[in-house]
Amino acid sequence: MRKRIAHLAIFAAILVFSCSSLEAQYLLNSDSAFRAGVPNSGRIWGYVFGDYFHKSHSDSLNRGGNNQYTNVKKGQDEFQFRRIYIGYDYNINKKFSAEFLLAAEDDFTSGDLLQNNKFTPYVKFANIRWHDFLFKGNDLVVGLQPTPSFPYVTENLFSYSRPVERTITDIRRTPSFDFGAGLQGRFNSKDKSVVYGYNLLVANGSSDKIQALNTSLYKWFYGDAFIGLLKSKLIFDLYQDYQRQNWVPGPHGHSARQMTKGAIIWVDKKFTVGAEGFINGLKQAEVGTVGAVKDTLDGRSTGLSLYAHASIIGTKLRVFARYDFYNPNTKYDNTTYTKYAALYSVSTSYEPNNKERFLSAGFDYSPVNNVHFIPNIWYNRYMGQQANLTGSAAHDYDLVYRLTFYFTFGKLFQNPAYSYPPYTH
Repeated sequence: MRKRIAHLAIFAAILVFSCSSLEAQYLLNSDSAFRAGVPNSGRIWGYVFGDYFHKSHSDSLNRGGNNQYTNVKKGQDEFQFRRIYIGYDYNINKKFSAEFLLAAEDDFTSGDLLQNNKFTPYVKFANIRWHDFLFKGNDLVVGLQPTPSFPYVTENLFSYSRPVERTITDIRRTPSFDFGAGLQGRFNSKDKSVVYGYNLLVANGSSDKIQALNTSLYKWFYGDAFIGLLKSKLIFDLYQDYQRQNWVPGPHGHSARQMTKGAIIWVDKKFTVGAEGFINGLKQAEVGTVGAVKDTLDGRSTGLSLYAHASIIGTKLRVFARYDFYNPNTKYDNTTYTKYAALYSVSTSYEPNNKERFLSAGFDYSPVNNVHFIPNIWYNRYMGQQANLTGSAAHDYDLVYRLTFYFTFGKLFQNPAYSYPPYTH
């Protein structure tokens, strides 16, 4: 035992000495040096958000399987983390940089928990970026990385979407990160008044999870294009993706999902306002039931998110609000079928029997830069689509009151990120 303790003490001493000697070279480099691409420069960064919440009302049917307060009983209150990030960015040289991130998220029974229910991190990003690959402004990124779906645009521009609640497509579990190879291009007009570009990615479609190699594998194809006008104050964004869900011979064997999403956002120092909407085609991905008969059917999900925040007292006090319209299946036929069910992995995020309306609103008090206290309400209403529903089966809701805390360090993740140009790196 004494020998083991001695070994640990020696290791700790070496680690402290190594860190102190590297500190001047890496850890104390300024953010501006890293962003300038200075070789052997790096930065530690991260952020944390969590809440004290009280659930005032619970949906009687525990609907909303992707929502964070489903199955939380009425009257429950708790202090909880919803995300902890610790990352490191490093410039190998002017041409190559690397990104690494550990994340622990969703401190619930279905979150990142060990068997003893302790909160635990996982590897979320681990990638290398080849700057100006093939031509200037075009980067090649290989490894675990953010996808083009929303992390680079709406999640940043709708600044309170993530600390308060996921974006409308994130709630439906469109991947925010994935393992693959991507091309990102960002360009400016000569007078810098217009920025435009693209983000293309081919990836596993399983985020950080290892794929089962004894089953059929279907890659996820992502594509995004954007343009920012008036010095990035007016931003238009168009996104599409595609993934097969099942591909075998037979009349109902070919199943796939394909999303088209658009956003228009006005970003200003005093206020931001925008809308994000999607249509997701779920080909042969749902089952309609009538009596003992089950039919494989096409589904089509739609969603629209309206967002705004505004300054009341400079950067010290802001107000924000968001309202979502969500229909899991616009082709729902309750005159022919008594109930629907989802098939395959991705389509299960689009439980077809209930429409939803989501509202979040609150204030952001920031006593100093990068520290935020956000009192807010979280409300989600469920509306059953089956025929002849009454009472709570037809209409019910979840309501939560929260005090959210949020702080960042190291990286430029101020909230909100005013005039954030997409794909800045």
